[in-house]
Amino acid sequence: MAYSAILIPHLEKEDAKLHATQEETSWIASLAVVSAPIGALVAGFLMEMFGRLRTLQIGAIPSVIGWILIATSTNIPMLLVGRLLTGLATALSTSPAIVYITEVARPELRGSLISFGPTLASFGMVLCYLKGAYLQWDIVAYLSLIYAIVPILLVQLIVPESPVWLVSKGRIEDAKKSLEWLHKNETSESKTSVAEVQFINIMKENEIKLNEQRRSKHSSTSNKWRGFLKPTGWKPMAILFLLFSFQQFSGIYITLFYAVTWFQEVGAGVDAYMASILVGLTRFLCSMVNTWLLRRYKRRSLCIISSFGMALCMIVSGYFTLNIKNGDRSGYWVPVACLLLYVCTSMIGMLTIPWTMTAELFPTEIRGIAHSISFSMANLLMFAALQSYRSLQAFLGGAYAVQWFFAGVSVGAAIFVWLLLPETHGKKLSEIEEYFHNNFLALGAKNKDKRRRAARRAQHNAKLTATEPLNPKTQHV
Repeated sequence: MAYSAILIPHLEKEDAKLHATQEETSWIASLAVVSAPIGALVAGFLMEMFGRLRTLQIGAIPSVIGWILIATSTNIPMLLVGRLLTGLATALSTSPAIVYITEVARPELRGSLISFGPTLASFGMVLCYLKGAYLQWDIVAYLSLIYAIVPILLVQLIVPESPVWLVSKGRIEDAKKSLEWLHKNETSESKTSVAEVQFINIMKENEIKLNEQRRSKHSSTSNKWRGFLKPTGWKPMAILFLLFSFQQFSGIYITLFYAVTWFQEVGAGVDAYMASILVGLTRFLCSMVNTWLLRRYKRRSLCIISSFGMALCMIVSGYFTLNIKNGDRSGYWVPVACLLLYVCTSMIGMLTIPWTMTAELFPTEIRGIAHSISFSMANLLMFAALQSYRSLQAFLGGAYAVQWFFAGVSVGAAIFVWLLLPETHGKKLSEIEEYFHNNFLALGAKNKDKRRRAARRAQHNAKLTATEPLNPKTQHV
């Protein structure tokens, strides 16, 4: 995300050593997203065949090749291939990293470690914006090789493979060694070590999984696809498609991919690279608060507040951008402040919650396939939004009009959430599944559920009354 933000302004300069048109830079920004669905699907197969850490190492190969191609590019096609490969590498590496953490971390740390991933990604964006402010884009690409090579060396030399995967492949001794390394600094109150306890638990879970696989051996793939024709399949898929559409076309990712260009186009007169660093820092700080918000508050409320906050920021920013265009620079700093607030409000709900819902809304039998489809769908929508940004700007008439367009989409998102998005906070997965059996509109669904439960209780009480003797006192006479 951040690299395209620092790269595009350099390429669009007339005296650039490698010049690109606006149409070409729109491809440079968006092409990294296209390969993400492919990478995610391939990663699933590689993880099962070669292991979690080996898949991370395989993912480093397109990353290294991609960054070398970008750094040494003498023409735009080389740059595009490099972007495609780095996008593929990102998708190849994300899934195994999350799965590895899930399998080796202690339960009380698992959630925090997984949620810390986006925080580190935000910190990486800050570093990229910072390097872009002082270094040429090709030097930044060379430096990015470090982030691909060093972790892979550490994985090869120090970190052991997931014991869960090793057990699933029958490599019992390797699994024991892995657990001993992972828990070498932990002490146990009983005679049995922590590593031995974990090994016993993993073996039990593996046996349960094998039994489930034997039971479901004869269930055909076509039965799973039929699950999408049920209300519990097509309803959440339709809702997620619309939710991701609102997310992408409200400008959330466009402002990240085009951060430097954005500040140049609003005409605020500030250092665009320094302002982009502030955007990265804002996102980093907000991402640390986001996990707490998601645990404490309801999803629908957060999304509605987020959408209206984003809309307000874009309306005000668009107004002052138009004033700057007309020669009134009295509020030149307002678009900068508004974008920072826009990033804050997006982090509250609309940036993060749609991604979490890809795992929450679907029933167990189709959850894996549905998650992959939802992820691919979201990335294709992101590609469409990034690719159409420059055309949209030209069609609407400038930066101020695009901001008002984003505001309109954000208001639409708030209305959509109010009408259709179900509440999943604090709900069991079985309750979410039951919701889709009985509802489509979220508006009024709570009252409908109350009436339905009351009717069930009344029906149950009526049955009990019907089975009781007419005169209990004379029953034994």
